[in-house]
Amino acid sequence: MDKIIIRDLLLRGIIGINPEERVKKQDILINMVIYADIRKASQSDSIEDAVDYKTITKRVISHVEESADFLVEKLVTDLARMVIIDFNVEKVQVRVEKPGALRFAESVGIEIVRERADFL
Repeated sequence: MDKIIIRDLLLRGIIGINPEERVKKQDILINMVIYADIRKASQSDSIEDAVDYKTITKRVISHVEESADFLVEKLVTDLARMVIIDFNVEKVQVRVEKPGALRFAESVGIEIVRERADFL
């Protein structure tokens, strides 16, 4: 299976359980690997046959900016579900990190791999 990689998408949003996290937007770092068969698009050279990663990125940005989840677990799962269901992808790997969330650590995050069957 081929991979489409979205790397180091740095966004700002509300996420966390602490009172200050519920008010002030913080950095949220997104990485995504979208597993797709790109052979048809590579032959036709047509966006209609491709997984439109620009549109996926816009949707991820919109989702993160509009959401106010308490847990990274919820956000990472919602993003995986959105990509699989809305963009007809069979499998996706999503990592969401909160830079600076832990003292002495560059970031803390969660990475999941989900397939279409996980959301049926």
